[in-house]
Amino acid sequence: MADTPKASERQARTPLPRGDDDKKGPSFRTPRMRILVIVASLLAANYIFVALFAPGKVEPIKIPYNPTFLEQVRAGNVERISSTGTTVDGRFKKDVKYGDSKPGKVFATEIPSFANGDELSALLEEKKVIISAEPINEDRGFIASLILGFGPVLLLIGLFVYFARRSGGGVGAIGAFGRSKARRVEGGEQRINFGDVAGIDEAKAELSEIVDFLKTPERYQKLGGRIPKGVLLSGRPGTGKTLLARAVAGEANVPFFSISASEFVEAIVGIGASRVRDLFKQAKEAAPAIVFIDELDAIGRSRGANAGFGGGNDEREQTLNQILTEMDGFEANLAVIVLGATNRPEVLDAALLRPGRFDRRVAVPPPDKDGRASILAVHTRSLPLAPDVNLDRLASTTPGMVGADLANLANEAALQAARRRHEQVTMADFTDALEKIVLGAPRGTVLSAGDRRRVAYHEAGHALVGMLTPGADPVRKVSIIPRGQALGVTFAAPDDDRANYEEAWLLAKIKVALGGRVAEEIVFGSITTGAESDIQQLTQIARGMVGRWGMSDAIGPIAVLPQDQNGPLLPGSHEASEATQRLVDDEVRRIVEESYAEVRRLLTDHRDQLDSLTDALLRGETLDEDAAYAAAQVARTPADTGGEPSLAALDSGAREE
Repeated sequence: MADTPKASERQARTPLPRGDDDKKGPSFRTPRMRILVIVASLLAANYIFVALFAPGKVEPIKIPYNPTFLEQVRAGNVERISSTGTTVDGRFKKDVKYGDSKPGKVFATEIPSFANGDELSALLEEKKVIISAEPINEDRGFIASLILGFGPVLLLIGLFVYFARRSGGGVGAIGAFGRSKARRVEGGEQRINFGDVAGIDEAKAELSEIVDFLKTPERYQKLGGRIPKGVLLSGRPGTGKTLLARAVAGEANVPFFSISASEFVEAIVGIGASRVRDLFKQAKEAAPAIVFIDELDAIGRSRGANAGFGGGNDEREQTLNQILTEMDGFEANLAVIVLGATNRPEVLDAALLRPGRFDRRVAVPPPDKDGRASILAVHTRSLPLAPDVNLDRLASTTPGMVGADLANLANEAALQAARRRHEQVTMADFTDALEKIVLGAPRGTVLSAGDRRRVAYHEAGHALVGMLTPGADPVRKVSIIPRGQALGVTFAAPDDDRANYEEAWLLAKIKVALGGRVAEEIVFGSITTGAESDIQQLTQIARGMVGRWGMSDAIGPIAVLPQDQNGPLLPGSHEASEATQRLVDDEVRRIVEESYAEVRRLLTDHRDQLDSLTDALLRGETLDEDAAYAAAQVARTPADTGGEPSLAALDSGAREE
């Protein structure tokens, strides 16, 4: 769940206007701009020094070997030469002008391959021409050579020294990498408390003891009690684990160190362990305090599972080992508690979960109906609600939603009301926001009359089978308005939550999924690709019944399918024989074919009701619960059904190819 601050708090945190300065572009006072200015200045200084002390090569005069070069040698005007292959660079004693070039002393020429080298050598020796082994045209001097040779190195050293000082004096730049990146919030600054957390009362009750210890640790220590060093919060994403940790810090009024486990890991081995040491050092100095490590499985995975072909001695394992060591090093009377959060507690290393480290595991489950109503009350307390808004009814139509989903629902309803220029947020705004989140936003696709009629029969088949099948969830809304990838939708939701799912409820789900395809076949005598999503859904349910939940007499109570899409080499999966796999396929086909026959018989016997519901859909395009049951001529009775496992189980109706 995400906290929804009050209006007064939002106003207090609104920054004051700062005049015209805020309208300017990027300021040179930012760290990035300062670094760019420093680097540019150093490069410019290096360029200026090189230009002053090392002006570079002098453009030589290109002269022919014969007669100019030989004539100058015979005249005794050549002071020295240096050769590289057939290329000769040299210096005259007096300026020489050749062609259009300016008079100069530096020259260059090429010795032809057929020239007599012995004669040239004798001539040079006779005229006492110095033959140098070093290039004649690159005489820079000591200062120029120093700048060109060591200038870039000095530039890098200067930048390193600058960043080292900026990172904290004697620690140096390397030490800054090893510092913890945890965000520290002081006790008085944490405004979230247990009043901002709703729908997970059991988890709050377990954490209340942690709060009491942080407030009055001497009461427990006097009797020899020892508070748990670590508490692991586990649950689905969005259930409120991070919010719970912040609420504990707010209730206890102690410093709160928050960091994601992935921030420990770097490419440089040992940096993660150094950051762990620095984090726990800061927490001990600020005790009593709370250290919150989010997504703990990023570094806390089982070391046996992490070991690859190169072994398990990597940065992640070293970081995990340092966390284990630091948690062991807590003194019994030190009021520092580590809160960890993860979505996958089953993958954590056993050493991390043993007593003395993460002693307690607090499950944060999805909220039930009453919990969802409480969460909606928290997230709508800053919204101007219309009198027709019924949070209890809204909570009953949102099975499987967690705190983050409900916060998003409240926000979408407020945005919907603002777009419609409402003074208050109405129930219709909430209903439309829920449809947008779960079913998708309406599209402007215009269907032909034939396609529109086929989609209407498809959705009517889903809805009518749901209304007439015992154990199926009540139909809440039917629509033939295209949304997302679907050309039409049928929305069904239970009256009450359920923790267990009976075989009859699963079979009802399969039958409802088949209703659209069977209705098309009965009315039009043909089938389309619109039932793709329905077929995928019912196949998944049927395979789960046979291979995971033991609901087939032919297989028995044996799990023969991998769970959570684990492969045959991973935990939670057992390889089945080819004969068993063939038997699973046969049982899945039997369940689906029997359900298909029952749905076909049901829709054939109630063809008049199917036509009536279809005609109402073609007229109104969208029917709510009461209108749908009235159009289908079915009496609405309280359903003896339970909740769905997740929003993914909602039927999405016909789909485009």
